[in-house]
Amino acid sequence: MQRLIEYVTARPQRLYTVVAVSVVMLPVALWLDLNSLSHHNLHRQATNLSRLMDDVRTYYATNVVARVQQAEGAPQARHDYHDIPGAFPIPATAAIELSERFSEILPGVDYHFVSDHPFKGRSHREMTDFEQRALETFRAPGNTRERIIAEEGGLLDHRMALAAPVFMQEACVNCHNTHAESTKTDWQVGDVRGLQVVQVRQPLSLNLSSFKFLLGYLLVAGAFGVAFAAHQLRLADKFRAANDELTENNSFLADVSLKISKYLEPQVYRSIFEGERDVAISTERKKLTVFFSDIKDFTATTERMQPEELTALLNEYFTEMSAIAQEHGATIDKFIGDAIVAFFGDPTTHGSTEDARACVRMALDMQARLDELEQKWRANGVEHPFRARMGINTGYCNVGNFGSDTRMDYTIIGAEANLAARLEGIAEPGGIVMSYETYAHVRDLVEAESLEPQHFKGISREIIPYRVLRHGTTRRTATAREDGSNLVVDMQGLDAATRAKITAAVKDALDKS
Repeated sequence: MQRLIEYVTARPQRLYTVVAVSVVMLPVALWLDLNSLSHHNLHRQATNLSRLMDDVRTYYATNVVARVQQAEGAPQARHDYHDIPGAFPIPATAAIELSERFSEILPGVDYHFVSDHPFKGRSHREMTDFEQRALETFRAPGNTRERIIAEEGGLLDHRMALAAPVFMQEACVNCHNTHAESTKTDWQVGDVRGLQVVQVRQPLSLNLSSFKFLLGYLLVAGAFGVAFAAHQLRLADKFRAANDELTENNSFLADVSLKISKYLEPQVYRSIFEGERDVAISTERKKLTVFFSDIKDFTATTERMQPEELTALLNEYFTEMSAIAQEHGATIDKFIGDAIVAFFGDPTTHGSTEDARACVRMALDMQARLDELEQKWRANGVEHPFRARMGINTGYCNVGNFGSDTRMDYTIIGAEANLAARLEGIAEPGGIVMSYETYAHVRDLVEAESLEPQHFKGISREIIPYRVLRHGTTRRTATAREDGSNLVVDMQGLDAATRAKITAAVKDALDKS
């Protein structure tokens, strides 16, 4: 049913067509009913009148003519009894004259007696084809039909003719075979003398008058149906126009929301558009794991590159780092020049421990990806690829919408956020430094070593940083060109003795060359 409603709503013209056809078919159905009713009514009238005339003629012949003729000196039964004093009509004449009276009383009814052997001097009319065929059928040997019916005309003037045989009785045979005006004198009992034909006509006006209330109802209902269909069609046109406008607006809003999503983190975007977060100035205090990173010697690197190259390289760096952050569920707060600020714990959180572990995993994946990108960038001619330092801290911060009624920013503030930035500042290029609060949640996940306790600006308490040891990473300590024209050695993570050996070996090689 729902599919039908949607189908009709999408195609209102078809609904209008269905209603119009339904309204038009009502008179057709009524017309067919009237035609059927007329047929049955005419059949009933013709059959009943034929039987009535049979009964009248038989009764008259048996109880009047036969009894009168048995009396001594009885008057004659004549077809021309009007011209003979004291005579009375024969049964056939009596039936014909009675039917004429019936025809006057019953409009549309005609009864007449048909014979191909009329008495001389009696008014005679030519038989129709129907009457001739009926007479031949009744006289055919072995005929068992009691009546033959033929219909003519249509609903406007429906006519039915019923022909029934008139059989010769003994009194009729004696009369016809001896009568001076009879044209046939060898009649036998049981012969078909002729036909009694009943014709009934029922014009349309008579049929319709029987259904005046129904017709009135159909006319009124049809008018209302057409008006309703027209009204629905107009509404459908308005709805279609409104839907088209709504679709266009939705497409515009979807395009705008897609553009807005580029400026918001997926979690923040979903929380706003799903109604979970109001766009109003409000903050709350939550325990977050805050992540800071920046590029070591970024200013010096920019001086060696053209602006177009720098822009492409920086965009690639942010794209790769953002993809990793989104994969781990981080909320990127902002990009500050070459720095990335992100946090875990809002707008969604999996608990302090899981948030901290997710942040550390993210940092490790970022450094591993930068190791891979370094090789790619060097192969593309970048002499000093980006090397990132990262700091992580777990603690309570204020998070929410800060700003004015007309311009606001979703961000975090607090000493714990500042501590993450300070920890990033003491990290080596390619290194990760975290606070003890973070290390306590991930000590089984990574290997780290504690650094000397330090005091940071804006932080009143003494902080013990922990540096993540990235042993077993995919980072290569040394890379070289195949032709031997270039050698790059990464000293990070190497102890002092190893560094000294490498330095001595390089100097020795240079001296020999």
